[in-house]
Amino acid sequence: MDRSAPEPRRELTGKQRRWLRGRANPLSALVHVGQSGLSEAVVAATRAALEAHELVKVRLHEPDDKKATARQLAEASGAALCGVVGHTVILYLRNDEAPRLAVPGLEPGAPD
Repeated sequence: MDRSAPEPRRELTGKQRRWLRGRANPLSALVHVGQSGLSEAVVAATRAALEAHELVKVRLHEPDDKKATARQLAEASGAALCGVVGHTVILYLRNDEAPRLAVPGLEPGAPD
């Protein structure tokens, strides 16, 4: 896989991850990882979804180790891992040009 993906700009706090998980609750999974696991195509689809939406759900189908797969996908896409709920991974990557979400503590002047 491509290891030149950008690193997350900073680690999210537990409060920020919880806030993002709450916002992700009504969302549907935009990316699905099949039995063959992570591939360049899955990482590219995840990056595209993050660019368009900032906060995305990724559905893992029959993962060997869902937490390890979630961490690998977050690292490869440059996103922050907000959580794993069942076989669904929640990822966040702030769009600096046109942010859609005002995550507490990440926006200048935003309440913590």
